Amino acid sequence: MLETYDLGQLVMPLLEWYPSHARELPWRSDPTPYHVWVSEIMLQQTRVEAVKPFYARFTEALPDVRALAECETDRLLKLWEGLGYYNRVRNMQTAAQTIMSDYGGVIPSEYEELLTLKGIGHYTAAAIASIAYGRPAAAVDGNVLRILMRAAEDDSDIAKQSAKTRVEQALLPVIPSDHAGMFTQAMMELGATICVPNGAPLCDQCPWEKLCLAHAHGTAAQLPVKARPKARRIEYKTVLVIRDGDRVLLQKRPGKGLLAGMYELPFIEGTPTDREVLETLKQRGLSVIRMQKLPDAKHIFSHVEWRMSGYAVLVEEVAEDSGMLFVEPVDSERTYAIPAAYAAYARYMNIRIGQEKFLE
Repeated sequence: MLETYDLGQLVMPLLEWYPSHARELPWRSDPTPYHVWVSEIMLQQTRVEAVKPFYARFTEALPDVRALAECETDRLLKLWEGLGYYNRVRNMQTAAQTIMSDYGGVIPSEYEELLTLKGIGHYTAAAIASIAYGRPAAAVDGNVLRILMRAAEDDSDIAKQSAKTRVEQALLPVIPSDHAGMFTQAMMELGATICVPNGAPLCDQCPWEKLCLAHAHGTAAQLPVKARPKARRIEYKTVLVIRDGDRVLLQKRPGKGLLAGMYELPFIEGTPTDREVLETLKQRGLSVIRMQKLPDAKHIFSHVEWRMSGYAVLVEEVAEDSGMLFVEPVDSERTYAIPAAYAAYARYMNIRIGQEKFLE
């Protein structure tokens, strides 16, 4: 258990191991508070390799807090397109505006002050404070929970906040004040590359091999303990790729809720028949020339799963004053933020969205 295990003995072996085993990552080469903040928000529930091109694009377009604070909403969402969880970047902008108005454009260095900013929780605040400012702060993410629960052979349920709080409290006294940032990154690195979440841990390469109770007792595969999440809600949608020549019809989502304020392909709730799809299009004032069934697709959000069917629809040319948003494919790819949930149907728009943009 954490309370009876000496975490202090783990510090020096980890610090000695890290310099020669750390991956070269773009946000590590210049760990400013802004770069740490952006990278940590992007890395939540997204793999490092997937984040790299998004991070480069975002920081090139918005290189500092002021640029983020002043960015126009549609452009901001477009820069985040493909990462999902769009409320995160909205919260980042709100926090950036607070930093500009209340902190003179300088990201606070103190953990408690960072926590007051919109969208910055305990982990992100501790990561910024320790990595960018060298403050002793316990940045506890999934990697850190896993390596410490295995080292201490603690079978507490890490899905509970109480377990995370216990780890933070146990970790804080042993963080080396002169190497706080290195220690934080070393724990993350150990969990990401050695004491891995999927598959067997690489214990023979671990600096804690002789100190880890789970390794000694053969229980690493059973740790950490994490309760199963609730089943996702399933929603059925019929996606319509509607074209009048080269142009494609888009619509804007409501300003609140899932994927708020983003652009999307029109859809019909449920699984209507071909006849029902045609009737819906007619009611929307569209004259169908040709309609073709598209392959089914699905997209998984944290709490909901979309199961989609689709149609490619060619319609007669629509007047500019129709009130409908028909756009050229090049404008759609450059200007309108379309969620990655529609990636399976983006090919029928002759555009790429999300991670597909970086697959050359």
